[in-house]
Amino acid sequence: MKHALVFGGSGQIGLPLLQRLYHDGWRVTAISRGEQTDRPGLHWLRGDLERMPELPKRVDAIFSCGPLLKFAKWYETSGIEASRVVGFGSTSAETKRGSADAEERRVAAELREGEATLFAAAQPRSDAATVLRPTLIYGAGRDATLTRIAQLAQRLRYFPLPRGANGLRQPVHVDDLADAAFAALTAPASFGNTYAVPGGETLSYRDMVARTLACLRPPVKLIELPSPLFNLALLAAQASGRATGLGEAAVRRMRSDMAFDAGPAQRDFGYAPRPFRPSAQMFESPRG
Repeated sequence: MKHALVFGGSGQIGLPLLQRLYHDGWRVTAISRGEQTDRPGLHWLRGDLERMPELPKRVDAIFSCGPLLKFAKWYETSGIEASRVVGFGSTSAETKRGSADAEERRVAAELREGEATLFAAAQPRSDAATVLRPTLIYGAGRDATLTRIAQLAQRLRYFPLPRGANGLRQPVHVDDLADAAFAALTAPASFGNTYAVPGGETLSYRDMVARTLACLRPPVKLIELPSPLFNLALLAAQASGRATGLGEAAVRRMRSDMAFDAGPAQRDFGYAPRPFRPSAQMFESPRG
């Protein structure tokens, strides 16, 4: 029986990935910071990349569904044997590298360093590594963008956007990302490569938000404001703590295209993500 080691197994991508491995007959060892319950074929270990529990000495594959740089640095010094490694990064490695915000530039640099560290560590071990770069993730109620928008909109009963928020987006469902990782696992063309894994539909930021608000129960109204008025509203929201993390750079990106080519992923491992069809349940926080 094939054996997989999964980091971030209790996260928004990790959980659907565990289901795919389980149904394909894999034995899985998964790492989580919180207490989890074992089931046949799935054994949980409690720990993280800084406080690692005792791990198997050899597995057939390792998946990283959490912070890429921390994982890559651990993998670099680990003695574990694994011929296949699949890790998740982010398209933020490119979209935020020239940001006006220093913290965003740091995040982008860490993502690129994580990719470089992973590939450099895999080469002398003859391990085949693949990095998947998702775009804007949704579907599990745990993302920091669309779920955050939906929950704030439900509290306010409206949601403001600046006019001209027409930058292109490709929101990607967590299940499609799990499918991508599982498919890339056995696709030799993906060995040693990095792939953008966007969603199956390209639409404007404004339309993405409008669809999100329309699926809520009850639906929430989108209000488009002139930039000066929106900036005043944003300052007020930041002062009240309701818009933490939404800075000038993030607002500027609403007008910038962030679309990526899924062609290489489609060619090399049959990546076929769904169009953006949100439902209210996708933005509900998980219970328990």
